[in-house]
Amino acid sequence: MKRIGILGVMFFLSVCVINAQDVKKEFFGMWTIEIEDGSVGWLGVNDGKGFLDAELLWGGGSVLPVSSVYFYDDRTLVVTQGSREVVRNDNRKHVVSQTYIFEKTGNNLSGKVISPARDAMSVSVRNFKGWRLPDPGAAPDLSAVKYGAPIRLFNGKDLTGWRLINPNQANGFKIVNGELMNDPVRTEGQRVGFGNLRTDAEFDDFKLTLEVNIPEGSNSGVYLRGIYEIQVVDSYGKALDSHNMGGLYSRVTPSVAAEKKAGEWQTMEIILCKRHVTVVLNGTKIIDNKPAYGPTGGAMQADVFKSGPIYLQGDHGKVSYRNLVLTPIL
Repeated sequence: MKRIGILGVMFFLSVCVINAQDVKKEFFGMWTIEIEDGSVGWLGVNDGKGFLDAELLWGGGSVLPVSSVYFYDDRTLVVTQGSREVVRNDNRKHVVSQTYIFEKTGNNLSGKVISPARDAMSVSVRNFKGWRLPDPGAAPDLSAVKYGAPIRLFNGKDLTGWRLINPNQANGFKIVNGELMNDPVRTEGQRVGFGNLRTDAEFDDFKLTLEVNIPEGSNSGVYLRGIYEIQVVDSYGKALDSHNMGGLYSRVTPSVAAEKKAGEWQTMEIILCKRHVTVVLNGTKIIDNKPAYGPTGGAMQADVFKSGPIYLQGDHGKVSYRNLVLTPIL
C-alpha cells in the first residue's frame, strides 16, 4: 500500500506539471495589442527552436527578438526589451530595459510596461490590452478576385479627401505641379512635429497603384488600412532587407531589388487581400502574396480585420506622390 501511495503521488505531481506546461503553452502564438497612449503593439511567442522565445513590436520601429522572456506563473508572461546603456560616472554604467508584464485570460491579454526614468528615481507605467491573432491562413487565389470601381484618392489640385491623423501637428504636405509633396522643412534650433496624412475614407481589401519620387537619402511609407507599412525609401544599390523600398516594413523582405535611383519616378502596385500582401515595384513582383502576421511599427489600429485608411508618413523626409488610385476588392 505504501508503494502504491508513493507512485500515486508521483503520478499526480507529474500530471500537475504537464497541465501547468499546457496552460503556459496557451501563450504561444500571436497577439495584437492596444497601448493606452493610442499606439499599437504585437507579440509572438514560440518554442520552435527548443526554448521559450518571443518577438515584440511596441509602438514604432521594427519587430525585434526580445532580450528575455519567462513565465512568472501559469497566467503571467514577463518580457524585457529595449536595453540601453546609461553612464552614471567614469567608473559605472547601467544597462536599462523595459519590462512588459502580460497577463492572459482566455484569448485576451492585459498588462503594463514599466520603463525607468533616466535618473532611476521614478518609473513610467503604461497599461495595455490585447487579444489572440489567428494565423493568416493560406494565400488567397488572386486570379479569382473580383474588383469594384477604381477610386482616385488624389485629385491633383488640393487635399480634398485627406486630413492629418493628428490635427495638432504641422502639415508638411502641399500640392506642387499636380503632385502631392511632403516637405517637412525644419528650422535649425526648432523642434517641429510633422503629421501623417490619411484618407478620410476607410477601406477593406484592395489594390492600390501609385507613383512616387524619392530624393536621395529620403524616407517615407504607405500604410495599408492604417496597419501595414509598405516602405518608401531611397535604397537603390543596397542589399535586400525588409526595410528597403517596397518591403512590408520589418516583416517581409523583397525577393529582388527593383528600385530605381533617387529622384526618378517609380511605380508601385500593392494588393492587400485576406491579410496577404503583394507588391509590384517598377513592373517587377517583389512580394508575392505573402502573409502579414501583424501590424507594423506606426500602425493606427491593432484590429487587423477592421477597415482603415491609406496613410502617408509625413514625419520623415521629402517625397512626392501622384496617380494614387485604389480599387476595392469585392
